Amino acid sequence: MSCIGIVGGLGVGATLHYYEKITTACTARGFVPSLLINHADANTGQVFIRAGRLDQLGDYLAPYIDQLATGGAEAVAIPAVTPHIAIAEIKARTKVPLINIMETLAAELRARQVKRVALFGTIYTMQGSLWGQMAAAEIVKPQPDEMKFLGDAYQRLLDTRMPAPGDVDRFREIAARLQKQDGVEVILLAGTDLTVIFDEATAGFPCIDVARPQIDEIVRRLVA
Repeated sequence: MSCIGIVGGLGVGATLHYYEKITTACTARGFVPSLLINHADANTGQVFIRAGRLDQLGDYLAPYIDQLATGGAEAVAIPAVTPHIAIAEIKARTKVPLINIMETLAAELRARQVKRVALFGTIYTMQGSLWGQMAAAEIVKPQPDEMKFLGDAYQRLLDTRMPAPGDVDRFREIAARLQKQDGVEVILLAGTDLTVIFDEATAGFPCIDVARPQIDEIVRRLVA
């Protein structure tokens, strides 16, 4: 039995989503998971992200990971997409094995033979450099006006846990255009807060929740 650590709080909604999904999957297998959660501050992390201070983000998160290892965690996951823009900086500051969301997503894309994707998430995620880590598929960016809408709509979900009227339809319109005009095969739901409005089963367009492969890998390690 493995013990897995989770850096929570980056945000809280994502941490709750992971905790619920992990424990539900383990319960279905008749297994009680060994989990540790260490709470980091989302606002502090966002300051570093918005300023592009990835070294400082790495400095901030590494001690939380080390504390989880001290508590018995054999590997650690960060249940949020955006902080992974600093995954190289984090790895340079800790020797604890990380369950990297980019690696689990890339494995999923290879298994499904998906070659062309777009993503919905925060503006920092959509514009960020972390996608250069993923050679499994070509990433198509939405048009500038679409990008602005997607970023603003995601921020509304973060702030209110509710979409504005028309937001869901606009998400689907953008997805349809990306498929039809840009040849996108799958939309990556690169933010757990999107589950407020839809998921892989209800989105109305082909998509992958990027959290799911990471959650699957956490569960696999927990029950191994």
